Amino acid sequence: MNQNPQAARLAAVASINDPLRRALFDFISAAGRAVGRDEAAEAVGLARGTAAFHLDRLVDDGVLAVEFKRLSGKTGPGSGRPSKLYRRAADELAVSIPERHYELAGTVLASSIEESSRTGEPARDALARVATEKGRQLGERAGTLQKALIEVGYEPHDTGDGNTILTNCPFHSLATTHTEVVCHANLNLLQGVAEGAGDTEHEVVFDPCDGQCCVRIATRTDATAS
Repeated sequence: MNQNPQAARLAAVASINDPLRRALFDFISAAGRAVGRDEAAEAVGLARGTAAFHLDRLVDDGVLAVEFKRLSGKTGPGSGRPSKLYRRAADELAVSIPERHYELAGTVLASSIEESSRTGEPARDALARVATEKGRQLGERAGTLQKALIEVGYEPHDTGDGNTILTNCPFHSLATTHTEVVCHANLNLLQGVAEGAGDTEHEVVFDPCDGQCCVRIATRTDATAS
């Protein structure tokens, strides 16, 4: 079973918390190039087999990347098998508890500025449009509204009365300092998520409340009544 993104990031952090794996990771990071098992093992004082085990665990957890290269520089028959080399993975590793997605917010905000500059559209209108389109993409990828809410870190909670409240705001710090802009963009984003997921049973409702997301998910009958 595939881990969700937050679980995968937590696993990566736990992986480099191990003293031996952290020593290997620090050495490879400082090297600034791909490093072989023998060199890494010697640098941190480990047996080659032990180093290989920990290096491959770091690869499995997404902290290191692998490439293969003949260290002798020779090619063709008789040149030997390529060596397995390790380098730090290019992807960023960031973990926040509660879960935050400031990169998503930054992408939406930056894209809306670019669109506004390109088309002359008012910035707030461009933001609403870009946020909605990004939401559609997230909804289509997740397949269901509920799954998308979980993947983006909203922590949906069914209250039992036809409503789902979102107990976490993935954009908390931004929403605190730029409330009107971020919260309305968040509303557009989640409306797009519902559209992209093909959800016709629920409605995304703007309903600011202390201690939770500014949006709730209501059944269509409940949303109409409100």
